[in-house]
Amino acid sequence: MLTGMENLYTGTGDSGYTGLLSLGRVKKTDPIVEAIGSVDELNSVIGIAKSSLHNKQDISDMLREVQNKLFIIGAELAMVRNDKTQPKSRIDRKDVKELEEHIHEIGKRLPELKKFVLPGGTTTGACLHLARSVSRRAERSVVAIQEKYMLNEYMLAYLNRLSSLMFALALYANQLEGVKEENPTY
Repeated sequence: MLTGMENLYTGTGDSGYTGLLSLGRVKKTDPIVEAIGSVDELNSVIGIAKSSLHNKQDISDMLREVQNKLFIIGAELAMVRNDKTQPKSRIDRKDVKELEEHIHEIGKRLPELKKFVLPGGTTTGACLHLARSVSRRAERSVVAIQEKYMLNEYMLAYLNRLSSLMFALALYANQLEGVKEENPTY
C-alpha cells in the first residue's frame, strides 16, 4: 500500500542536475535554478511572515496574493527557453500597478520616514524585512539571467516593487504593534 510519501522525492537530482520544463536537465548551479530558488525562498519567507500575523486579515490577504504571484513567477522561470522568444506570461502591468497601490495605501498610514531603519521590531516586522532583502536578491538573480533568456518585462518590475511593499508592510506591522523603529548609529 502506498502512503503518498513515496512521491516526495525522485532521486533524479543526486548527480547535481535538475529538470526544467523547457530546458530539460540543467546543472543545479545554473543561474536559472538560482533564480527559481530565490523566488521560492522569498515565497517561504513571506509564508513565515504571514503565519506571524494575528488579526491582520488585510495584510494576510495581500501576502497570500503575493505568494500566488510568486508561484507563477517560479513556474514561468522554469519554462524559459534559450531562444529570444517573448514568453506568454500571467504577470502583467496590472499586477505591478496593484503592488504600487498597496505601497501607496500603506504609506499613507505611516509617519514620514526621515532616517534609515534597522530591520527588526516585531516578529512580523522582522520577517517582512527579511522578505524585503530576499526579494531584492530574487530580483538580482532574475536580472542575472535576463541576458541569456527572454523574460516577461513585468516579472522584474513586480519583484522590484515587491521589495518596496515588504518594507512598507514591515514598518506598518511594527506601527500596529506600537513598536518604534530603531535607527542605525553611524
